[in-house]
Amino acid sequence: MQPKAKEIERIIKMSLTEDVGKGDITSNITIPEDVETVFCIRARHEMIACGAQIAALVFKTVSKSVNIDVKCKDGEVLNAGDIILEGQGNARAILAAERVALNLLRHMCGVSTLSNKFVQKVAGTKAKILDTRKTIPGLRSLQKYAVVVGGAQNHRYCLDDAILIKDNHISVCGGVAKAVKKAKDANTGLKIEVECDTLEQVKEALSAMPDIIMLDNMSLDNMRQAVQMVSGKVLLEASGNVNLDTVADIAKTGVDYISAGIITNCPVSVDIGLDIDF
Repeated sequence: MQPKAKEIERIIKMSLTEDVGKGDITSNITIPEDVETVFCIRARHEMIACGAQIAALVFKTVSKSVNIDVKCKDGEVLNAGDIILEGQGNARAILAAERVALNLLRHMCGVSTLSNKFVQKVAGTKAKILDTRKTIPGLRSLQKYAVVVGGAQNHRYCLDDAILIKDNHISVCGGVAKAVKKAKDANTGLKIEVECDTLEQVKEALSAMPDIIMLDNMSLDNMRQAVQMVSGKVLLEASGNVNLDTVADIAKTGVDYISAGIITNCPVSVDIGLDIDF
């Protein structure tokens, strides 16, 4: 789901306040106040488009008089040289908005492009790629949206979305089955997932029947054994050491989901440039 208008506005205002400061001193010194110009933002290599409309809003936030024409849709495959958006308006306003617009656009396209690479790696298996809560503070809504644009799925958005019992919960609670029982007794109506580090924990979790068992940092052999042990009674999610080199083999073990924090935790921003043409 695309972030709501108020959330996008918050992020843009936060980013502009951080970047512009008291004003663009360089542009104000070197460029006359009334100079108009046209500009174009292009992809410099293949990528999955995401966030062009949000980049356009950055320019409109700086100056409503800047005219923007978005040339691509989210989810579209772009090649080197393809135009993402173009516009015309006050040169000072355009340059004041440039970095924030490019930062958000490059990052969102980076997340969608990386998400799509993971999805392609598991094609032909039943595994679905999930993101995590390992996101950049303040940008989660944009990152989660970009994940979906890239063809992957969202895990929890925040802590109130689902019950995910992790190792520290288990340690404090006193056991896997005991923690799952407490979650069920709370009768929240939320899905219950429990993290397991060993096959013994998987067996214990299965006796309590959560909705999902997470296989955390398990070997491929242990994942395959867990799939056989569970035999479709509950869903299985693999997590830990997931990257583009490992994800295909993990998917072949037969798990239902694979969560990859790298998608949002440290994606590579794509190369996008803004060029001014008088």
